[in-house]
Amino acid sequence: MKRISRAITYSLLLCFTLAGCKRPPNNDEFAGIVYCAEGSPETFNPQLDTSGTTMDAISQHLYDRLIDINPSNGGYLPALAKSWHISTDGLVYSFELRDDVDFHHTDYFAPTRRLHADDVKFTFERILNAQHPYHRQGKGYPYFDSIGWQANIAAIKVTAANRIEFHLLNPDSAFLSSLATDFAAILSAEYAMQLIAKQTPDLLDNMPIGTGPFKFRSYQKDMLIRYTKHPTYWRHAVMLEQLVIDITPNNTKRLAKLLTHECDVVSMPQLNELPLLKSRTDLAVDTQTSMNVSFWAFNTDKAPFNNVLVRQALSHAVNRDDIIRAVYSSEADLAGSLLPPNSWAFYHDQTMPSFDIQKAKQLLREAGYPNGFRMDIWAMPVQRAYNPNAQKMAELIQANLSAIGVRARIVTYEWNTFRQKLRQQEHDSVLIGWSADTADPDNFFRPLLSCEAARSGSNRANWCDEEFDALLSLASLEADPAKRRHYYLQSQQRIVQQMPLLPIAHSKRFLVRNKAVSGVHVNPFGGISFAEARKNH
Repeated sequence: MKRISRAITYSLLLCFTLAGCKRPPNNDEFAGIVYCAEGSPETFNPQLDTSGTTMDAISQHLYDRLIDINPSNGGYLPALAKSWHISTDGLVYSFELRDDVDFHHTDYFAPTRRLHADDVKFTFERILNAQHPYHRQGKGYPYFDSIGWQANIAAIKVTAANRIEFHLLNPDSAFLSSLATDFAAILSAEYAMQLIAKQTPDLLDNMPIGTGPFKFRSYQKDMLIRYTKHPTYWRHAVMLEQLVIDITPNNTKRLAKLLTHECDVVSMPQLNELPLLKSRTDLAVDTQTSMNVSFWAFNTDKAPFNNVLVRQALSHAVNRDDIIRAVYSSEADLAGSLLPPNSWAFYHDQTMPSFDIQKAKQLLREAGYPNGFRMDIWAMPVQRAYNPNAQKMAELIQANLSAIGVRARIVTYEWNTFRQKLRQQEHDSVLIGWSADTADPDNFFRPLLSCEAARSGSNRANWCDEEFDALLSLASLEADPAKRRHYYLQSQQRIVQQMPLLPIAHSKRFLVRNKAVSGVHVNPFGGISFAEARKNH
């Protein structure tokens, strides 16, 4: 521990000397909280992105959804919809909205009414209707595109100012789950129509209006986001006057800001920093078990990764136990599936590829690559809860692959560029992951590996398997969890047989805060909320 502390202290001295770390703000001048984040959002509309970096920066702060996830059991809670009803045939979902919900009043928008069913209709018809004036403005809706949501909605009907119905073509047991995700944030139709009249529709996604606890004030790209409190927030009074998101990609600088109290909260410290942080009397370290997975995905559209024997060989070559120790400091569970073990559909009896160099070499020979080949491993440039250090993970895998004759080059880019190039399928393989938005197993399988996800760009393996998709479809038609689980068990077996990706770990999520800060919530299904936060001065 002393060795770690000395290394961190030296790094901090370098930060102060070379990077000019700022002095902490005067609390009398800033009645709020500074949250240090690792990257910039790609958008201010959750419909348009699936990145955890974007979701942490915008979703829980600016917006609400029709329903919420109960963090204790994964069930559904009323939110903007105070109640809902499902028809006996499972084809009509009716929602009754609250009548006391105000949209944000800002320098650039003054709402004339409260939440209306028209806002819900606008929010989702933008996604569904290719002729909608805002549909092409979005340039794709990666989560909803990846689950094929559009293909199953027959109509959205406003039946009263506070009532709306979704009519489906087929039953969908994961439908409520989709409406509870951060991607289903409700937008203001009134604001959108004003922007159309002003011929500035692009501002809808860049100058956001929502119903959440904070409203947008300003954004300096790659520097900071400033929010101010929503004074008439429908749930409760918001205690913070301001929430500032300080964008600091460099981990050492984030740690320096935390230790000097320039930053109040950091959500993803390096795991080797935890002993130092836990020893500080002015800091608290909170731990949350998360529904997440890190994985190594193979681009199955490219040779030789279109060969299942090659994918199996690469999977057998990786020492995942070493990764758990070196990357996660043993603060993670070795993945036994794409699903974490606390999922109700987790399959305990399946066998993941073991670390077996001889088996890997044999499979490569059978695949026609006795002398190996060259390939790239793309490593994320940012920390995520599911992967705190993709560069180190890539180096470990690179060393493993050299033992079977595979020469791997590690590739990385700035985060937004990295994601853009992934969508363009330029990678051979990538170390990335997923934090679930709900407890429903569909939230892991469909966005990550379905054919729709491959077409929309969120399936990093570009794997489209008709048998796998058929199993997901059968599961979605079943209301009985036991019957659904049967299909999900077969889905997990199919992944192990075909290995489009290698699941690596399910990690815990850590949040470090100044002890003066309380009421900050990290959801096990992703996101961070400051709605109930306060700071004692």
